[in-house]
Amino acid sequence: MKIDLHAHSNVSDGTEAPAGVIASASAAGLDVVALTDHDSTDGWGGASTAALEYGIAFVPGMEISCRTREGISVHLLSYLHDPGHPGLLEEITKAKDARLTRAKRMVTLLAEDYPLSWDDVIHHVAPGATVGRPHIADALVAAGAVADRSEAFTAILTSHSRYFVQHYAPDPAVAVELVRAAGGVPVFAHPVASARGRVVGERTYREMIDAGLQGLEVEHRDNPEEGRVFLRRMAAEHGLFMTGSSDYHGTGKPNLLGENLTSPEVLARIEELGTGSTVVR
Repeated sequence: MKIDLHAHSNVSDGTEAPAGVIASASAAGLDVVALTDHDSTDGWGGASTAALEYGIAFVPGMEISCRTREGISVHLLSYLHDPGHPGLLEEITKAKDARLTRAKRMVTLLAEDYPLSWDDVIHHVAPGATVGRPHIADALVAAGAVADRSEAFTAILTSHSRYFVQHYAPDPAVAVELVRAAGGVPVFAHPVASARGRVVGERTYREMIDAGLQGLEVEHRDNPEEGRVFLRRMAAEHGLFMTGSSDYHGTGKPNLLGENLTSPEVLARIEELGTGSTVVR
């Protein structure tokens, strides 16, 4: 059984509609796929309908953007939570609103040096989608400032750039608690992806585990091998399960559906723990 538990649609920063992600997952030979858009569950309906049509199992999920006290970015995957849970919904709505304010400020700064307007960015955002840096990157590509998203992030949109603006994000341990309260299963996404920026130390892992963290995304292209060794040790010491995923974004990233996979046993564990929603089959 081929199981990929990390994919994005154009509800956040992917390039395909939710139904398109399901179609691509089916074409890639997957049996199970999760949709984990950033701070949004708006794609669940379209993905669920498509999953039934294609005969592929769909795991409802979400990726929550968090930040530690030291300012280090942490991404938390949530599976099978209740999308209407008041506490979690309030927090992700706050984060989405902050992303919008942040994106507008970044575009204002970028417009001082590049032929870029807010309308140029919105052109690349699907209705109701969470606005993020990838949409700004797409607008920069369209303007001819860079060749692709990767160059945009490396050359212009890096967190060290003068155009970068922080946005509100919950503490990762708080986010874990909210996911658990919503009946979801929290998994630390690409925890040692050092190429993306600073990574957290063991204190943050302990805080997240104490709050109810259940798993670590170990097999991910952005986790270096020495980091995966560390993650396997952490999982063994603390009784966490391990997942493998693609972090698919359509044409927005080179990541391919199914390039890393999760075992059926881990999926069964996620289904056992998750009480807020169910896998669509």
